[in-house]
Amino acid sequence: MKFFTFGSKDIGIDLGTANILVTLKGKGIILKEPSVVAINRKTGNIMATGNEAKEMLGRTPEQIKAVRPLKDGVIADFTATQLMLKNIIEKVEKRYSVGRPRVVVGVPSGITEVEERAVEESVLQAGAKEVYLIEEPMAAAIGASLDVAEPSGSIIVDIGGGTTEVAVISLGGIVVSHSLRVAGDELDEDIVNYVKREMNLAIGETTAEQIKMQIGCAMPLMTEMTMEIRGRDLTDGLPRNEKITSTQIEEAMKESVSKIVDIVKSTLEKTPPELASDIMEKGIVLAGGGALIKNLDKLLSIETGMPVYVAEEPLDCVVRGAGKTLDDLERLKTVLVLSLIHISEPTRP
Repeated sequence: MKFFTFGSKDIGIDLGTANILVTLKGKGIILKEPSVVAINRKTGNIMATGNEAKEMLGRTPEQIKAVRPLKDGVIADFTATQLMLKNIIEKVEKRYSVGRPRVVVGVPSGITEVEERAVEESVLQAGAKEVYLIEEPMAAAIGASLDVAEPSGSIIVDIGGGTTEVAVISLGGIVVSHSLRVAGDELDEDIVNYVKREMNLAIGETTAEQIKMQIGCAMPLMTEMTMEIRGRDLTDGLPRNEKITSTQIEEAMKESVSKIVDIVKSTLEKTPPELASDIMEKGIVLAGGGALIKNLDKLLSIETGMPVYVAEEPLDCVVRGAGKTLDDLERLKTVLVLSLIHISEPTRP
């Protein structure tokens, strides 16, 4: 089956653990959905992707499985990822004439060669002409409007769903970087475990994510926030409502947040003195969904003694960076991990 059929356009993809975002050259971000796919176990057919599939998590009958095909920023279920990409691209094709495009995909900086190949193959299977991989922190930095090509140090902290990426960038390259497999998903898990341990209540990951987004904080808030949650009582198995506070969620996420702070400090310690001086002047830039956790910027500023800024629209930084790379591919080719050109001839209509 052909997925790209007419005029060629360039596509940027942020293939994230939590969300998949797509940007189309000249159009900006055209798709933003959860990285979830629901598959019929018997037929192997896709039942749903994105928001519709996410609503099915934990609610499916035996013959349907709703899964997150990416774990810790890399492909865990190759078949499900291919199906999800195919479905996503078909959605794009319904609205735009897209034929055998060049595709830039954001990948974690700690990705292995095997994982690189899995990403490439998934995109090529969807019909791409050329595939370029860019490390997520580099893409996030470009998307956050940092001038990555200048001979001056910048630091980006990209807190996604599966990984936290910290990178010091200068002259179009990553000078020092760390990748930590503690990020948004781990924080959700912390909340699930805390509610289970302290409140004797079982909640799902979707509820935990809602709690994190609404009242999650890295430091005490000026005014404590509360939220009503519903889960299953672990004693009698019946549904039960409870109130939970931002102070409790801060406590629940404390250990994982500390790991994120530590990796930022560790990266700064390994930064060459000249670049460290630049960073002290410019500050630390936060990107990714984790950047939206209340008071995380304040905590990092206290811990590092540096100014910390949250990028504009932090969730979109990686895909925006992928799109900007496509717009200026010749100048920014040096920032790419590698490129792969599909050698087979395009199918003629």
